[in-house]
Amino acid sequence: MYAFQLKKDLQSYLNPSKKHNTTVGLVPTMGALHQGHLALVSRALEENTIVVVSIFVNPAQFNKAEDLNKYPKTLAKDLELLEALSDRIVVFNPEVSEMYPKGSKGNSYDFGGLEKVMEGEFRPGHFEGVGTIVEALLKLVLPDRAYFGEKDFQQLQIVRKMVSLKKITTQIVGCPIVREPHGLAMSSRNERLSASTRVAASFIYETLVAAKEAFRSKSASSVIQWVKKRFESHSLFTLEYIDIRTVKYLKPVKRKHKNGSYRAFIAVYADGVRLIDNIAL
Repeated sequence: MYAFQLKKDLQSYLNPSKKHNTTVGLVPTMGALHQGHLALVSRALEENTIVVVSIFVNPAQFNKAEDLNKYPKTLAKDLELLEALSDRIVVFNPEVSEMYPKGSKGNSYDFGGLEKVMEGEFRPGHFEGVGTIVEALLKLVLPDRAYFGEKDFQQLQIVRKMVSLKKITTQIVGCPIVREPHGLAMSSRNERLSASTRVAASFIYETLVAAKEAFRSKSASSVIQWVKKRFESHSLFTLEYIDIRTVKYLKPVKRKHKNGSYRAFIAVYADGVRLIDNIAL
């Protein structure tokens, strides 16, 4: 396994391979890798000759310095996991100054309103930071395919929008959510939960599954209200938002249509840790 910290070194390694019909996959991460990340990397290995895994905690996508400082950093363990997975993985682990030589400020994008709802409402500037680093990585690596988990479904749709805006030819591949045995969506943030809260957090996924069933016969607004009441009665969790949106444009659902595609999105605080999840309806 090769690991690089400088863009020029990564490019020097990748450039010869592009002349031999080699396909390149990209899996952008912020490290603290778990089985969800490894599922993305495994999918990328199945579909490409070489897989670049970036490990970079992007300061521009954190709107709270406290959250950035608490983000887990486990580089040695991450490298061990990736090395055990395959010798076709290339790791890119740059310093902040390498990716932001003029300061860690995100670019401006016109995402058509995708960035203003849900996560965008509660984390101002977050998606500008995401767009900035993903655009930089795509232009640096020039991958055939890039892989993103559907746990961050809003992010996935915004990346697709950014790629369209910038006329980047990389195929963006969305991959299913990987869950812990009790249902909690896998996330690096889960490591900050107490053992008991981590198990109890199955309540979040159980609620989404019940909401999906209720959505078959009830309106989006009534399902949303039901979820809110369910969380009001649970002292361990604080609901930040529950929303039901269309899949492609993330528009609010006023009335269901027979062939419509919808998704429920949720953000919850537990042990001071912010957890997000979603489910197809």
